[in-house]
Amino acid sequence: MILRNQYFRLFFLSGLLSLSVAAPVCSEEKFVILALGDSLTAGFGVKEEDSYPSRLQLKISAAGFPHKVINAGVSGDTTAGGARRIHWLMKHAPKIVILALGANDGLRGFSVDEVRRNLELMIEVCRKHNARVLLAGMKALPNYGEDYAREFATVYSDLAEKYSLDFLPFLLEGVAGEREHTQPDGLHPVASGYRIVTDLVWQHLEPMLKTAQRHGR
Repeated sequence: MILRNQYFRLFFLSGLLSLSVAAPVCSEEKFVILALGDSLTAGFGVKEEDSYPSRLQLKISAAGFPHKVINAGVSGDTTAGGARRIHWLMKHAPKIVILALGANDGLRGFSVDEVRRNLELMIEVCRKHNARVLLAGMKALPNYGEDYAREFATVYSDLAEKYSLDFLPFLLEGVAGEREHTQPDGLHPVASGYRIVTDLVWQHLEPMLKTAQRHGR
């Protein structure tokens, strides 16, 4: 009988413990931030915890915002790939989409008009689903000439102005071409480079989160 009573008390206490752990999860909604991009978002060549979406999650949680970052980065992806994926990704019902695509388009010399159309399609889908967009600009290498590089970069600023988007002019500012912060290709960040990228994104994302907080979303 004593043993039976001990099992009962243990079962009862474990039930209380389960309730105390589960309750906070159910009481706080996690709003989604979708990080949509290519290998720069996926975290190519570094540990998962060193990617910018993972580091961004730490900053968000430390600041007390109830948002969950979903890493939707696919290595090698282009704006066309993002345009194909965007409708499916809306299943996550994101409140904010960090749109960081186009680096591979620029590397391959894809049509600037095509890049613009693809980015615009993704922006419009996000807006249709009531998701705010933080647009991260990309730059093309000078391989295809100064005119191409200039027109390519202008796509992002033009779209940011047209749609009144929150805008980060260049995702790899202070990182690209810096040997200490990049892998041998001079483009993909190492851990220290991703710290810089995370700080850049956070500078633009934090005000968006504060605004969302004031409006209950």
